[in-house]
Amino acid sequence: MTTVAEILKSKADSTVHSIAPTATVYEALRLMADKSIGALLVKEGDAIVGIITERDYARKIALMGRTSMETLVRDVMTSSVLCVHPPQSSEECMQLMTGRRLRHLPVLDNGKLVGMISIGDLVKDIISEQKFIIEQLEHYITGGGR
Repeated sequence: MTTVAEILKSKADSTVHSIAPTATVYEALRLMADKSIGALLVKEGDAIVGIITERDYARKIALMGRTSMETLVRDVMTSSVLCVHPPQSSEECMQLMTGRRLRHLPVLDNGKLVGMISIGDLVKDIISEQKFIIEQLEHYITGGGR
């Protein structure tokens, strides 16, 4: 079973991008587009005060008749941010994400932000694990395991 720490090590870019709550939603969208990511942590100094995602934009701006140029991140961000820790398993994270309908989880180690994992990271890990098991079974079936 893979841990969050192992998933973070396997990521090509472990940078966690963030934005201030006083920034506009447009600025958040621009940063997400520039970095090809779907979420930003909202931080005041080192403190995580929320998270803003593409889903927040779709539901709280576009569908509510607001404009991204005038609306502040703090007005649409999700304030209660669930976090995970490096020793937690990918299975625990998947259960948390599917149960709470989340796509991104910040990773804290002793209270310090060390990364962020996405549902895509977990799916990639699961596919990799399944591929390994299939290869081992094929090796065993063809006699390579004797």
